Amino acid sequence: MRNTRETPLLFPLHSGWLRPAGVRLLTWWPVKLAGTAFGMALFFSVYFWVLQHPLAPVTIMPLTAVDRWIGFQPAALPLYLSLWLYVILAPALVVNRRELASGGLAWVALSVIGLGIFLCWPTAVGQGGVDWTQYPHFTFLKSVDAAGNACPSLHVAFAVFTAVWLGRSLRELGAGRGVRALNWLWGLGILYSTMATGQHVFLDVLAGMALGALVAAVHLRWLRTAARSADSGYRL
Repeated sequence: MRNTRETPLLFPLHSGWLRPAGVRLLTWWPVKLAGTAFGMALFFSVYFWVLQHPLAPVTIMPLTAVDRWIGFQPAALPLYLSLWLYVILAPALVVNRRELASGGLAWVALSVIGLGIFLCWPTAVGQGGVDWTQYPHFTFLKSVDAAGNACPSLHVAFAVFTAVWLGRSLRELGAGRGVRALNWLWGLGILYSTMATGQHVFLDVLAGMALGALVAAVHLRWLRTAARSADSGYRL
């Protein structure tokens, strides 16, 4: 006898969420692309200025048992660099103007808080006993980010914020649990890569997680409040 009970699939075979996701990606794509590119260019301009003009001596962040356990894993570099693709996906899947604008403001708030901390309390990661001359593909990364902007890790903060925001869009689209889990795994992978590439230590990651989670929570709360206000106004 055939079992009529259906077991939910982690990755639905019909993938019905892909079509509306494609529609979202194409909606206002020139505006989203231009806004994201401008935002990144502005962020890095300020980031490197702060890196060169700290207001206090640079503090070297201490290692913990977690850092010693993870060690240096050069193969994690592509995962580390994938953040810049990851953060693009969150606004790309948004079609609500209010959410898109508020997300941009949240990015600005996260950047201002993080860069303000770097300016007043510059921190850096030690060499960790790694001979960087043996890893030429890390040369550029180390040359531009030599000291100053370690704690909180904005790499981590943006990854956490993006994981929350992107997760919200995937739920709205009806994506399967497996797809939503992949979102979080990608975000966690980026967190791991910041330590595995020697760019940050565990304390930087913890501080970045706290900053990203705080800004994400405020952003989601504002969206819920704005949605309730819009619904109340419509009923009236």
